[in-house]
Amino acid sequence: MNNPQETSNSTASGYAWYALILLTIVYTLNFLDRQIIYILFQPIKQEMAFSDTQLALLGTTSFVIFYTILGIPFGWLADRGSRKYLIGGGLLIWSLFSGLTGFANDFWTLFLCRVMVGVGEATLGPAAISLLSDYFPPTKRATVTSIYSMGIAVGAGLAAFLGGWIGLNFGWRWAFYLLGFPGVFIAVLVILLREPPRMLDAKTVELSKAVETEKDWKRLLKSKPFLFLCIGYALLGLATNNLSIWGAVFYTRVFKLDIATIGFYTGIFVIVAGIPATLYGGAFADWFRKKSKGGRMKYGAILSLISVPFWLILLFAPNYQIAFAANFILLAVALAWLGAAAADATELAGAKLRGFAVAIYFFSVNIAAYLIGSNLIGKLNDFAGIVTNAQGVTENAEMMRYTMLVCPISCVLAAICLFIGSKVMSSEE
Repeated sequence: MNNPQETSNSTASGYAWYALILLTIVYTLNFLDRQIIYILFQPIKQEMAFSDTQLALLGTTSFVIFYTILGIPFGWLADRGSRKYLIGGGLLIWSLFSGLTGFANDFWTLFLCRVMVGVGEATLGPAAISLLSDYFPPTKRATVTSIYSMGIAVGAGLAAFLGGWIGLNFGWRWAFYLLGFPGVFIAVLVILLREPPRMLDAKTVELSKAVETEKDWKRLLKSKPFLFLCIGYALLGLATNNLSIWGAVFYTRVFKLDIATIGFYTGIFVIVAGIPATLYGGAFADWFRKKSKGGRMKYGAILSLISVPFWLILLFAPNYQIAFAANFILLAVALAWLGAAAADATELAGAKLRGFAVAIYFFSVNIAAYLIGSNLIGKLNDFAGIVTNAQGVTENAEMMRYTMLVCPISCVLAAICLFIGSKVMSSEE
């Protein structure tokens, strides 16, 4: 087990790196099981005759109901109980129900399975980031969080690549069987982890005027920088997550591509663009933080603005090749801010409320992305008369170019909030 001196200096043990690798694998499975349904939207819609609103309910609302609601109490538990048991138990639940999704034959069975995936996955974020904050010294936290966040790129890439290939060749049900159940075995390794002591980082607390006692959680919620952080990244998350949620459907309808082709290219893009962006994104964020206290949020604002023109290129591209080029850039930008956001959340909260702060941040992003954004686009699609028949032919498919304008608009609003948050946070130095 790590000792206090080990976590307070600038080095980390070999065991800490092992824990980081294992938790990154778990995060990979988290996103794989979360996102696999998106590449399979079209075959599920065709077989079940679902509307786009029903697809949004299955793909996001079912998942996010308990994922967001339970994230806060699970964050509270992560600050008090065993984090490895919390993560291991959650992984066991979400892997089991992800695999069971393949047996569903109606809307409500699919919905229940996705709800339980959300219940299990709600355990991971706050507990994992809290664990990593105690395994590693403060000077490495944004970088470590970025390495951990590579799980998003790898998981999303595998969901698109393997989900598309398995779905086209063996049917959408087999994609859930083969990619869901294996996580049960990884849960055992998580439960066997050694848990480090909870360390109070006095330097970080002093610099951030962070919450020092458990009773001060109300003070955290009243913190202007923290509120701007949550709102700003919620708006940015709405755009970036809906690229994953509706992207495959967009390419299928507008450019008439099959899911295996979409999955192949999307998988490559997410991994080739996403892994370096996630890794170096944390390093860039830490560089901005050295310039000013609100530097990481300024960095997030810049990424939000960069996203806007590439969204417009993707949506109105005359062919899929140009759309894919814009998609590549957007995927890189979508993953480059994750380390910065989590690092600021833990810095503003302090040692005793890290899990709670991360849970609130995740709650904000996921409500915006999975509850508001995805359902808004689904409703707009149905309102625009976008309908797919049993033969897979979609009417009014071109209207998706306009319904998804929700995403670049959200990026503009995100940039405004994060720039303001950066100024407010820097003014508190």
